[in-house]
Amino acid sequence: MDLQQVQADELKAKVQGGHLWLAMAMTVSTRLWLGGVVSSRRDLQLIQSLADRVRAVALCRPLLLAVDGLTSYRKAFQRAFRTAVSSRHRGRPRKYARPDIAVVQVVKRRLSTGLEIERRIVQGCPRQVDRLHRITQQAAGVINTAYIERLNAAFRLRLCWLTRRRRTLARQPQTLTAGLFIVGCFYNLCDAHHSLRLRLTVGEHGFRWVHRTPAIAAGLTDHIWTVDELLMYRVPLPRWSPPKKNGRPSKETLRLIERWC
Repeated sequence: MDLQQVQADELKAKVQGGHLWLAMAMTVSTRLWLGGVVSSRRDLQLIQSLADRVRAVALCRPLLLAVDGLTSYRKAFQRAFRTAVSSRHRGRPRKYARPDIAVVQVVKRRLSTGLEIERRIVQGCPRQVDRLHRITQQAAGVINTAYIERLNAAFRLRLCWLTRRRRTLARQPQTLTAGLFIVGCFYNLCDAHHSLRLRLTVGEHGFRWVHRTPAIAAGLTDHIWTVDELLMYRVPLPRWSPPKKNGRPSKETLRLIERWC
């Protein structure tokens, strides 16, 4: 998909015997939740897994990435969004950071006088950032991470393990990961977003609002899903490939190949 602008942030969840970190990303234009990663440490490996997930669904288009002040974001997204340039020398081609990727950081500091907000452009030029900002219908605003913070509030409201000053604890990381993706899929497919609705004119003097979910705005579906439809949807299995072995394949392997391929 043409993501245009992506915002990413982390959440801290308290579990039995410690805590876990959740890193999530979303698009600004369609409010689509792109996925999340759960880890016990807030380090480069966590952010790199999130950056690879964003790269897997992004087309080769100009992209604006808005994150917080964590230093791992710049290195992780530069590794994920690289292109290989072939040369005359032997060996693996060298990879370079794509020039159409802009990364901005919003650093917040709490001082005695109040909240101080610093906005940095760590990759790209101000003209490129302003152009991508206008494409995502934020011409009147400034660089921010408000959309991902609102999404964090929605996840905290629906997952009791993410709320502050809580008594409920997640016993296993797998439980937290499953709850994260159930809530994320419900947000994308079943929850109509108020800012995504369209005004449809009916007749000469009347109109009505057409409600849309992030998945409808992104072109992934054409209707609002129900909870039963979401939970009963059967995800197709990946295509089976025979194991690599030396010699002639057996008759059983040939039968499986004919059945599945």
